This record gives sequence, C-alpha cells and structure tokens, in this order.
Amino acid sequence: MSDPHVSAKRRRFRELHEQEGGFVLVNPWDLGSARVLEAQGFAALATTSQGAAAALGRRDGQITRDEAIAHARELNGATALPLSADLENGFGDTPEDAAATVAAAAAAGVAGCSIEDWGEDAGLYPFDLAVERVRAAAEAVADEPDRVLLTARCENHLRGNPDLGDTIKRLQTFQEAGADVLYAPALVAPDDIRMVLASIDCPLNVLLIPGGPSVNEILALGVQRISVGSALAWAAYAALVEASNELLAGESHDYYARALAHSEVLKKAWS
Repeated sequence: MSDPHVSAKRRRFRELHEQEGGFVLVNPWDLGSARVLEAQGFAALATTSQGAAAALGRRDGQITRDEAIAHARELNGATALPLSADLENGFGDTPEDAAATVAAAAAAGVAGCSIEDWGEDAGLYPFDLAVERVRAAAEAVADEPDRVLLTARCENHLRGNPDLGDTIKRLQTFQEAGADVLYAPALVAPDDIRMVLASIDCPLNVLLIPGGPSVNEILALGVQRISVGSALAWAAYAALVEASNELLAGESHDYYARALAHSEVLKKAWS
C-alpha cells in the first residue's frame, strides 16, 4: 500500500508543474535550511549535490549513492513540502545504475528526482547511451502509483559544450524516453530558452545563475520551474566566511546583529 503522505506530496509536486505561472524550486542543504525555506513560503524543495557534499565537508561529486539517498530521505521528512532529489549521474554510467538509483530515491519517498547525462570520468555520455539511461530510469518507476516526477538533465552548456542543437535534440529524445521535466543547466540567453520551450512539450527547468535573467524575467518567458542549485548553500557559507573574517580582524562583531535581525523567522522555522 502506498504511503498517503508520499502520494500527497507527489501529487502536489506534479500540480506545481501544471499550474499557471511557474514556481521556484529552492535547494536546502540540511534540515535547518529546509525548514527555514518552508517557513519562508516556498512551495517545493530539491536537494543539491554540492550543498549535500559541503555539509559533510566535501566537494561536489564526493558523496555516495547511499549518502545521497539518506540525505534526501532526511530532508523529505523535515518538512511538509514535496522534495526532488539531485541524483547526479545516477552514481554510475550504465542504464542499470540510473534505474537502480532512481528506484532507491523513489523508495525513500521523494516526490521527484533528476539524473544527468554527464559522468565524472566519462564526460558527456554519447547520445544513445544518454537516452537509454533516461529510459531505464523512467521504466524503473513507471508502475508506481503517484509515481516520482523524473527530470532529465542535458549538461552540454554546463560542461563546455554550448551546442544548442544537440541540447534540443537530447531534451526532445529524453522526453520521448519518459522524462517528465527537462533541464539544461547554464542555458541562459532568453532566445535560447525560447527555442528550447518551442521544441518540447514537457515543463522546462532553468537554473538561476549570476548575470542571467531574473526570476520574473525567466517566468515571463513561459518557463515552468526555476531552481537555484547550490547558490543558497554558497551564500550561507560565504556569510560564515565574512563573519569569521570580522572576528579575526578583532575590530567588530556586527555579523551577530545582522543575524539577529532575522531571529523571528529562524525561531519559527526551528520551533
């Protein structure tokens, strides 16, 4: 029997992708940040591989499948919001790896998940292999009631291969292979985003990046979902560096007053 709480979160996550206007999918890195973002009023959360690694004192790409699934399970239980899991490349290069990882995430109760077409050692996967990995991942959860929403990522623009034609071809074929949401990180030019939107039928996720369009500008293009990746984790750790620099200088401790200005939000989130 399916868990009614899991089913409700999955239905809500799917509804967010179907509603008018789009939404921002924010990325916490631990339980505390997840609860703060829920208190702030966001509608859904997603893990971030880099943020999860940072919370363990590691760099991106240095957590295991088991650690990623455990992290997703923990964050999923921390709030009432639907959560999508960043599953990197599925923690392996084969279609079987992708399928096993997505199935494990589904068993952990997440509402959605994503897999990439790039591996640390392999680089960008050849087209046919990339498609087979998406198909295997989709088939792994196809028979679930209120199934997980699968996002397929084309890493071209993020990995030094800004070939828009190949990106569109991959996204179109990922859609045909069973992906529910499509994502090309570092796709930033409005005209490029419009071309991708005109070429697909699935919701598109766009990553918010420095120098790129704002949230409102991206949503105005017709994008259904915006994510921020590791940006919030970077911002939090950067604030820690700035505060520690102030302590080391020994001349002030204004960072504490700045933090206390948000104490009511934090108390609400952590109550």
